[in-house]
Amino acid sequence: MDKPRTHKNVVIIGAGMAGLTAALYAGRMNFSVLVLENGIVGGQIANATGIENYPGFTKVSGSELIGNLQAQAENFGAVIDEFDPIQKVRLNATPKIIETDENIYEADVVIIATGMTRRRLPLAESGKYENKGVHYCELCDGHMYQDKTIAVVGGGNAAVDAANFLTKYAKRLYLIHRSQLRADEVSRQRLKENDKAEILLDTEIEALHGDGRLESIDVLNKATGETSTLSVDGIFVNIGVEPNTALFAEELGIGGGRILAGEDCRTKIPGVFAAGDIREKEIRQLTTAASDGTTAALLAEKYINGLKGGNPSW
Repeated sequence: MDKPRTHKNVVIIGAGMAGLTAALYAGRMNFSVLVLENGIVGGQIANATGIENYPGFTKVSGSELIGNLQAQAENFGAVIDEFDPIQKVRLNATPKIIETDENIYEADVVIIATGMTRRRLPLAESGKYENKGVHYCELCDGHMYQDKTIAVVGGGNAAVDAANFLTKYAKRLYLIHRSQLRADEVSRQRLKENDKAEILLDTEIEALHGDGRLESIDVLNKATGETSTLSVDGIFVNIGVEPNTALFAEELGIGGGRILAGEDCRTKIPGVFAAGDIREKEIRQLTTAASDGTTAALLAEKYINGLKGGNPSW
């Protein structure tokens, strides 16, 4: 049976901070707006237990922040569909085509806000302790571990910077990495000089333990072959991220795994914008994701108005 075909002014792929902000702005401009999300609304931030660096909130949970933003977008007519996975896209087509399991959508504008996924700790039991001692956002959840023992997993700049950040809360901090550190010398030296921190190199986590919450980890020293147990209250995993770009790699420029787009969020294809963590840029925060979503939606309006006049603005 043929899939139903529907036209939308704006199709937004991804319902994180950038995507929902774009939906809010596009909806306010009386465009027909569809947001497609293959995972959970809110993305990585949805499970954050406490956010203290988003303007206007002393402290807010990820679910509350995203819930409020989703409600705002829907109040202005945006439709959010979490249950219709995308099969393929044709961004160079006019109009642009997004085919899902159940529908075919034609769109004047596509805003890509699929974000990044932090690589999960590669242990079978890690899911059991997620948000119960295993975390993937130190800015969101680090404050929960005031005067606690924390482990950080990873050896790049992001991991060492996370460790330096978390020392403000921790009474004791372990940085655990399976080989040698790749972070810059300034960050490494800062951590080495912190009396709270201990760096364990050539070391891997082999197992997690705890009754309901994480309580300890088994670590293997690969140089000596010795296994030991460390009592920890929480682990922050920073072993890399995976940009969600597979759908778009064939048609769009990809740099460092992310979509190439400037501060105006425009990609090389007219009418296609990239917003949030999926865009190649230096700073990735909730506030910059919201900024990208705003920019993409406002420039989408200019593009759509240009289409109506036979002269799309670029």
